Amino acid sequence: MTVCIFAASSSRIDSEYGIVAARLGTLLAKEGMDVVFGGGGIGLMGKLADAVLENGGNITGVIPAFMKDEGWGHNGLTEMIVTGDMGERKKKMFAMADAVVALPGGVGTLEEITEAITLKQLSLFDGPIIILNTLGYYNSLLEFIDHMIVKNFMRFEHKGIWEVVNTPEEVMTALNTKERGGEEWRKIAKI
Repeated sequence: MTVCIFAASSSRIDSEYGIVAARLGTLLAKEGMDVVFGGGGIGLMGKLADAVLENGGNITGVIPAFMKDEGWGHNGLTEMIVTGDMGERKKKMFAMADAVVALPGGVGTLEEITEAITLKQLSLFDGPIIILNTLGYYNSLLEFIDHMIVKNFMRFEHKGIWEVVNTPEEVMTALNTKERGGEEWRKIAKI
């Protein structure tokens, strides 16, 4: 299984987020799951990648050329794929992924996780989507999604597209128990 991880590149965040990212990287590597991520060398991306590598796992970075040129990439990955732009980057990551896990992050991570949900809602991605809600980070987003549902901008049934967990161990349980595909979300996408 290849797990796509979306995560922060910020290095100015509470250290607990980094501890959790490293723990997830360790667990993924020990389970023999391959990882694809945004290729960054700092923040949660860097912590995750370091842990995967330190535990003998395979991790592929996908980074736009301009980020590579700025020196933002992680050195020493199993593989680094350089894309022309951000859109191509996400398209490549989704194409490689059997599952998506979102760690806390900024607007880039928010955009990635909402795209994953949108793709699944339209039956264009069929893997599990797991939100790792470390320290309640995503509580406000989840409340806002509930608001969308209450106001009929999204169907209640679509809450089944993703799973929210609080620990790396719960991520692993979800990855090991969720089956890929089967739902026809597109059939109920129109409200």
